[in-house]
Amino acid sequence: MPELYFHVRWPDGQEEACYSPSLVIADHLAAGQTYPVPEFVARCEQALNEASERVRQKYGFYCSSAMDQLGHIRSRARDFETQPDSRVTVARFEPGAR
Repeated sequence: MPELYFHVRWPDGQEEACYSPSLVIADHLAAGQTYPVPEFVARCEQALNEASERVRQKYGFYCSSAMDQLGHIRSRARDFETQPDSRVTVARFEPGAR
């Protein structure tokens, strides 16, 4: 299954690479786009759950790495709950190693 990393910049300027086990993340996020934190989290939830389901369909089990990534995104987003105008930028996509 082709994996994809999506590099994001959080409202505090910190950048990090996030993991998706499927290219489906690119159906929900766009490189160069900036999203309000709650919308970013919602899009990631939808995409990573969909990606994990694709793994289940192919291999018979859900992708724990996708769920771990989603947990990290949710946790990181809580840092900005008191800043209602906070936004996350999707800097770029990067294919995973084969």
